[in-house]
This record gives sequence, C-alpha cells and structure tokens, in this order.
Amino acid sequence: MIGQRNLGLVAAAATLLAAAPLSAIFERWTWLIQSAVAVAVVAGVAALTRVLRAPLWGQVLGMLAGLALALTWLFPGGTELLAFLPTPSTVTHFGDLLSGSVRDMRSYGVEVPDTDPLLFITVLGVGGVAVVVDVLAVGLRRPALAGLPMLAIYSVPVAVYVDSVPPAPFVVGAAGYLWLLVADNVDRVRRFGRRFTGDGRDVDVWEASPLAAAGRRLAVLGVAVAVLLPLLPVPGMTSGLLDNLGNSSGNGTGIGRPGQGGSPGRIDLFAALSGQLNQSEVADLVKVTTDEPDPFYLRFGVADDLRPDGFRVRNPTGRPVNRDLPDPSERAARGVQQQRHQATVEVTRNLTMPLLPVYAEPTRVEDLNGNWLYDSSLQVVFSNRENSRSKRYSFEYVRSTYTPAALRSAQPLPADHPVRRQQTATPAVPEVEELVKRLIQGKGTDYDKVRAIYDYFSSDNGFSYRLSTEGGTSGQDIVDFLTNKVGFCQQYAAAMAWLVRAAGIPARVAFGFTNGSNRSGDTYTLTNRNLHAWTEVYFDGMGWVPFDATPAYGVTGSTRSAWAPDTDAPEPTAPDAGTPNTPEDTGASAGPAGPDAADRDADSGLALDSQTPAEQAPVWPWWAAGALAVLLLLAVPALRRMALRRRRGRTAPAVAATAAPEVGVGPSGGSRMVVVSADADRARADAHAAWDELLDTLVDYRVLVDRTETPRATAERLVRDTLTDHADASDGARLLGRAEERARYARDPLTGEPLTTALRSVRGALAASADRRTRLLAAILPPSVLLRWRTAVADASARMVTLAGRVRYRLFRWNPRRLLADRAAR
Repeated sequence: MIGQRNLGLVAAAATLLAAAPLSAIFERWTWLIQSAVAVAVVAGVAALTRVLRAPLWGQVLGMLAGLALALTWLFPGGTELLAFLPTPSTVTHFGDLLSGSVRDMRSYGVEVPDTDPLLFITVLGVGGVAVVVDVLAVGLRRPALAGLPMLAIYSVPVAVYVDSVPPAPFVVGAAGYLWLLVADNVDRVRRFGRRFTGDGRDVDVWEASPLAAAGRRLAVLGVAVAVLLPLLPVPGMTSGLLDNLGNSSGNGTGIGRPGQGGSPGRIDLFAALSGQLNQSEVADLVKVTTDEPDPFYLRFGVADDLRPDGFRVRNPTGRPVNRDLPDPSERAARGVQQQRHQATVEVTRNLTMPLLPVYAEPTRVEDLNGNWLYDSSLQVVFSNRENSRSKRYSFEYVRSTYTPAALRSAQPLPADHPVRRQQTATPAVPEVEELVKRLIQGKGTDYDKVRAIYDYFSSDNGFSYRLSTEGGTSGQDIVDFLTNKVGFCQQYAAAMAWLVRAAGIPARVAFGFTNGSNRSGDTYTLTNRNLHAWTEVYFDGMGWVPFDATPAYGVTGSTRSAWAPDTDAPEPTAPDAGTPNTPEDTGASAGPAGPDAADRDADSGLALDSQTPAEQAPVWPWWAAGALAVLLLLAVPALRRMALRRRRGRTAPAVAATAAPEVGVGPSGGSRMVVVSADADRARADAHAAWDELLDTLVDYRVLVDRTETPRATAERLVRDTLTDHADASDGARLLGRAEERARYARDPLTGEPLTTALRSVRGALAASADRRTRLLAAILPPSVLLRWRTAVADASARMVTLAGRVRYRLFRWNPRRLLADRAAR
C-alpha cells in the first residue's frame, strides 16, 4: 500500500512535469499554480480511496469528484456552497467558460493572457490527464501507457505553434515520464523482497540491474536525440529550431522562406524585411489585382511596441475574418474622401508567414476560413494555425484620402484616450526630445507638428538614402541615425514614428509592399525587393494616416500624397527626343544610388541598427561542401581496406645472412663463407598477414568463414565450393592454407613461397565469380572493415559497462546505510 501511495505521488508529479510545454502558450504562470492545485487534490483523493481499499471504479469516481471540487474553488460562479461545493448554476458557469475558451482560442495569439476561459480549459485538461495517468500507472500498473495522455498535453502547443516548440519543456516532460517508469520498476522490485548477488552480497533496492541500467541509458539517449536532432540546421533552409531562435533574436533570414510561420507576435518584422531585401536573388512573393487605378501600399504587419532598442511587434487579437468587418465609412470625417475597391491576392510558395497582405481597412474577405483573424486596431489579418503560403483570397476595402485642411482640423486626443496612452509611450532620450521640441515649436495643430517632423527627413537637412549606414558612438541607434542621417526605409519609418510619439501624437511602423514596377494591366507582381516600411500617424476622427519619410528616389513604386508630398522631388525636365523616360525602359537609376537601388535595399535588421549588412552568401558552396563531406565519409571504409591490404602486402624475404670463417687456400691464407638461413619469425608473420587478408577477402565477397576450421580445411572448402574453375586460384588457396598451418603448428614455417601472388589470384577469382553488387560493396563499403568496426565498438561498450559496474560496486560498498548497519552489527 505504501508503494502505491508513493507511485501515486510520482504519477501526479510526472503529470505536472509533462504539462511544462504549456508554458510556451501563456504569458504568465497562473495556469501552473492552478493546475498544481487540481492535480494535488486528485492525487490526495486517490490516496485516500486506496487507504479505504475502494475498487478501481470507486477510485476513478473519487478523483473526478475531487477535480470537480478543485475547479469549483478555482473558478467560482458565485453560487457555490461553502465556496467549493458545486450547484446546478456552477455547471452552467462551467459551460459558459468552455464556450468562452473556444472564442478566446480564436481571438488570441500565443502567448495568451490569463483569461478565465483559457485557464479553466487548461486546468480541466491537466486534471483529467492526472486522473488517466493515475489509473494507468497505479490502478492498472501500466505506466508505459501513461505516456499517451502525457503526449496529449504536449500536442497542444505543437498544434498551436506553426513553428517549433521550445525544446526545454519537452525535456522536462520526458524526464517526468522516465521518473514514472523508474518509480514503477523500483516498486515492482520491492515486492520481491531483498535481492542478492552471486557472491551472497545483498543489493540495495536502488541498485539497478545491468538490464535496467542499459534501459536508462537508452532512455536518456533517446531524449537527447529527440531534442538535438530538430536543432540541427540545414544550409539553405530555415526550418531548424536554431534558425527560429536566431530569428527571435533579431537575426532572422526574413520572410518568404519556407518554415517561417509562427505566431505573429513572435516575428521580428524588421529582421524579416532586412533578410529579404538583403538577398541577391529576386523571388516573386505576391500577385495582387485591384480595380483601384493608383493604390497605396499593400500592408501585412505593424510594429507599435516601442522599446529602447526600437519598435517591436505585439500579439494581435481579433475576430474571424470571414465574418462582418468594421466599416470605416461609418466614421468618415469631413474632408476625407472614401472609395470602395476590390482586390484579389495570390501568395506564392515563396512567402510563408502567419500574416496575409491586404490593403488598409478591408470590409469583407472571401475564400479564407475561420482560422484567419482580423485585428481592427492593427488592421492586419493573421492566424495562429495556418500560414500564407499559396493562399488566394479576395476582399473589398475602403481607400481613404485626406486633405491637409481636414487633417489640420483634427483635435488632439485627450490625455486619457487609450490610443494616446499606448501609442505615445517613448523611452527617454534627451537628444530626441530636444530635436522634437525645436521642430514643433510654434506649430498649433497635430498635423503641422507631424509635417514639421516629416519635412525634417529631407535632403535639405542632410538626409540621404544609401545602401550602407555609418556607425555611431552614442550607444543609441536613434541618436546615431539622426546624427549620421544615412539609412534605409526601416530607419526612416522607425525614426519618424519615434519623433512623432515624442511630440505626444500616436504613431507606429507599418510593413508591406510598394507597388513596384512590374505591372500588367490591373495586376502587380511584387517581389522581395518591393518590401517596405513606413509610418502611420493617428488623427482623431480619421484613424491611421500613412506618411512615408523614406526618400522617394530610393524606393521603386513609391507613392506620395497631398498630405505627405515628396519633399525631395526634383524639378521636372523635358526628356530628349527619342529617349525613353521610364526606369523600366532605360534601366536608369531612380536616384543617385544607381539602378534598382531600392531593389537592393539592405536594411540592417533592427529598427535603427547602424551596422552595415552583408549580402547573403550563396547556398551552393554549402551543398557542395556537404556532398564532399558525405563522399569522404563513405570513402573511409574503402581507404581503410586499401591501407590494411597494402600493409599486409609489404613482405620482405624471410632470410638472414650470417658470416662464418672457413679455412682455405688463398693469398691471404683464409676466407669467410656467407651462410643464408631463413628468418622464422618473419615467415610466420607474413603467413599470418596473408591468411588474415584471405579471410577479409572472403568476408568482402560474401564467402562463409568458419573460425573453427583449420586453415587447410578452409582452403579445401574454398577450392571445392568456389574456385573449381580456377586452377591458379585453387593452388594459391591451398598454398595460403598450408603456409598458415605451418606457421601455427610446425617448428619451421613455410618460406620462399609467393604468398602475395597467391592472394592476388584468389581475389581475382572471387571477384570474377561474384555479382556486380557484391563487387561494388567490396570496393566501396568492404564488409570486412565494417565487421571489424562493429566488433571494436561492441568490445569497447562491453569494457565500459564492466568498468562502470566495478565503479558502481565500489561506490555502493561505501554506502552510508551499509556502514551504519555494519557498525550496529559489531
């Protein structure tokens, strides 16, 4: 009974550990505290029912009742008895929470806030899994099956995330499952009483058998492989978890690469935009067809969370896009012209992200399911379950145009207005505050203040659009950019939004596509070179109004308006006769940066980073290096076989010369006689080497080798079964067998025989009689080398296991409990 209680507590703890992946979904840890309370109640009720010796069905009913009491206490509806006894109204309240959880799951993107419906469904799920795990592990004694409901918890963040789930929670959950298996194994061992070794030593219960130790090693190895394998990146691809981690830190490779899906709040749009503009290759991303003659930018994202290091994207919230959307015409102000248009967007396979590009203020969307949501405040379409790849959809939208007079008539927002409170928060930077104070001095309206800031980013004030930025020493990117006055669309958009916020006016950074230069009728083909960023400013009664402070000559397809004109527009000049006057025809630069300067725009990744980006390296060298590495790896067995054969074939004459005196007639009265004798040790070594080479050759060509046979018997079987049609090879095999037999058993080994020639003849005969596949494997992946390596690994593993056993035995000999027991016995 004690063992069951302990196992029940381990099952409860393992359930909580298995719920660790849910931490990737919630912003805070409230769910864990409430889940721990529910699981503790379930485990306590289970232990109590076992003390009362209730049957299994009684234990299940008791645990479900305990879970209901815990949910009633954690999520009260106001009609409970004694604060934890449910009533019929409590059941209705729980039903409302379940319905609300469905709405919240469609409305929020990860990471989600602590709403009661989401917390309720989470605690209910974890508590239900705790009941199932307790029944399987304790009631039915099937702890291995308990991994299935634990895996169900892990599948929740996997289903919510489009990209990879963090690996640390998976390791924690796997550790809980392994703990449950070990605890069940220990409890089973305890039921058999005390254990003894062969030499009579009793074994403590925590001492594992060799089989259990091997099982633990395999479990740890399996978890390590499951965690590390998805982390490995593949050159030219970004689906590995390490690449996702790199993107979250601001060094992403950009939008439009397969595998870049995920939560909209986790995408660094600045890094993504930089990665695409920095690519040397041009890729079609979007095709849009619209009935608007001169549309504004197609947008897909917004960054409105300003921090000391720049703007960041916050999690959008919204309603399904296939429902009725807000109609901006209902709040149209005087001086604002609005026209309705229709557009169709086709996203290519090169664009993969959890956002969809649309024109501002869509009113109706078709061909998208309920997994796509619309945030009316950010004006973005997003999803937590799908990505944009190969999507095709149509929508209606309202294009709003403004006059300077209408914008001047807009009143400043009250100080307590939620948009002003949220969208004017600005880090304290004295240099920025001083500049803004100087720029807006004497300006009476919000529009005049915004125009003063907008006009500041002009060539008259020293600003230029260049493909490289200059480093600064202030330690703050915004100050460096305002000092050097050189940057890209990201720097201009973020800097203007920062300055407008510092003036007390709401502003944010928008991301999308310019119209580019590839137009066919009403259809625009937008590439990664048309990605762009601009500023949006909020005016009371009119909403978000776009301002593009980036120099127009640096952006292909740039659009300007009456309220935000091009301050750097050159004086119009008449083109020469016969000279084309469009960039498409001439290939001339749209500005001083050279042809297609904007197409090669290489923004640095963060909002105002001053480092010069490097162009993306081509992928083919990585693939070539990888292919070469694979070929070298495959060639290792063949090279090893060739080296071994060459070493064995280096035979020297097995003779030795000695000199002896001999009496004879001669001028000197004597002479010395040279006596040639055989070197027995060298002859034996050559015979052994030749025989080993013969056996390896037999293994390479799939000929049976029986280690129990004598060399002569092996040679005769080889001649009889394989070399019947090859006389020279038969003689060579018999010679090799006779040489090995003499080297093993005779006093004098066989000397002076052409063993190398015999080996060559046998190898040629075996190759001639083998099929093509066998010959190919013998040359590229020699089975003899692979067999030798497998044997070496097995021997090394056996030695390591033996050594570990000896170390563990010596450590256990100094067990404190055993020392105390020995001292008490004395």
